[in-house]
Parts: sequence; structure tokens; C-alpha cells
Amino acid sequence: MTRHPTLDELWDGAPAATGSFDPAKLIHLPESARRYLTHAIAPGTPLSSAVRLSMTGAIKLGNDWHAFDAEQVICWDRGMIWRARVKMGHFTVKGSDRIVDGEGAMDWRIFGLIPVMRADGPDITRSAMGRLEIESVWVPAVLLDQSVEWTAPDEQRADATIALADDRVEVHLDIEKSGQLRSARLARWGNPEGGEFHRVDFGGWLQRETSFGGYTIPTQLRVGWYFGSDRFDSEGEFFRASIHQARYR
Repeated sequence: MTRHPTLDELWDGAPAATGSFDPAKLIHLPESARRYLTHAIAPGTPLSSAVRLSMTGAIKLGNDWHAFDAEQVICWDRGMIWRARVKMGHFTVKGSDRIVDGEGAMDWRIFGLIPVMRADGPDITRSAMGRLEIESVWVPAVLLDQSVEWTAPDEQRADATIALADDRVEVHLDIEKSGQLRSARLARWGNPEGGEFHRVDFGGWLQRETSFGGYTIPTQLRVGWYFGSDRFDSEGEFFRASIHQARYR
């Protein structure tokens, strides 16, 4: 049986930052993309491709919201692990969602022992890849890579085309005049209706931001399926979180 890395191992193996941010190198990008990136990254900041986040919030399971606390590591060249504890009545469910080295999986257990949900396979991997792609806003230096293609439909939006493994998707960013992100969305592989997997609009409102180590990132968010339609509020939203700490490497 293949042994998967733990969250701590993924973080400990993350490469050190190389180079530093120079806004002058963005002259070729659309104005809205430059406005966002120069807001998100302070001049001279080490270009980090890994972040460790601490967060609390609530997740919707069925018709009910349940409080959680979680840690997440994103190591861009390998993937991400989200490890959480979810309070469900008298029980605590512990587990993780992950996409590491091209393999996605979910593993959740009551008290960390009794399995309640486990899933893997190509559809889970493809869906997890979409999550990683939209969460690039937490490691904005990776969006400076030459492989990322930027377009700008108008001055309030910038679209970043990201290619990871066999997946290629546009992440649509709505941007305030200040450069702060207002929302992010993409067409993510998923099955929120419970049937066959397919592309579904996925994203969230980014309602607050905080600066950590030279990076200014969204730290209060509401996320779910059918983003951009009335269905988001009525049935799509399932994740609300506040990020309290971000450490970069």
C-alpha cells in the first residue's frame, strides 16, 4: 500500500522561496492583473510556492452547518492537504481532503477512528485539482509563473489560465480598484447534484483580506457550487471560513 505524506511532511518538504518580487517585471500583463498582483505581493517579498494556513469556520453537510477548525498546506509543485476537525453534535469527525502528487482523496472518521466517508479515483482527483487551482490566490507568487496566461475582459476582472497535470482551467478574478479580490470562480469538476461528474461553476465571495509576510490574501470567504447564480445562496454555498494565520515558505 502506498504511504501518502502527512500534512507536516508536505510542509517540511516544501522548497525554499527563490527570488523576490519585482513589480517592474509585470509590465506585459493586463492592467487588472498587475493591479491585483502588486496589491497581493509587496515589492521585495520572497517568491514562495508554499503556504501553511490555520482557519476556523463552518461547513454545510446535508441541511446543517457544522463548526470546524483546520490547517491546510499548499505546496504548489506537489499539491495540498486540508486537515480538519468537524463538530457534529456529540461527535467529532476528523480527516482530510487532499491532492498530492497527482492523486486526490478524502478520508473522514469519527474520532479519527471510525470511517464515515472515504473516496478517491480519477473524478475525486480532478475535482481536487480544481480546488487547488482556485486556491492559488493564497499563494499568489505562483501566478507569476510564465506558464500562467492572463487575459482581461474589462478593468474589473482578470482571468488566469492555469495548467496543472492534465487539467487546464480559467480562474476568473473580480478585482476592486484597490487591487483587493472581490470574488474568484472557475468551472470545477464535481457532482453537487449527486449524479455524474461534470463541470460546474464554483467559487466564492472574498470578504476580507490580511497581510502575512509580504502577501495580502483573502481571509474571510463564502464558497460553494453554482457561484454567480441564485442557486449559490439557496443550495450551492457549503463552506465559510476565516483564516487566522498564514506562513510562507
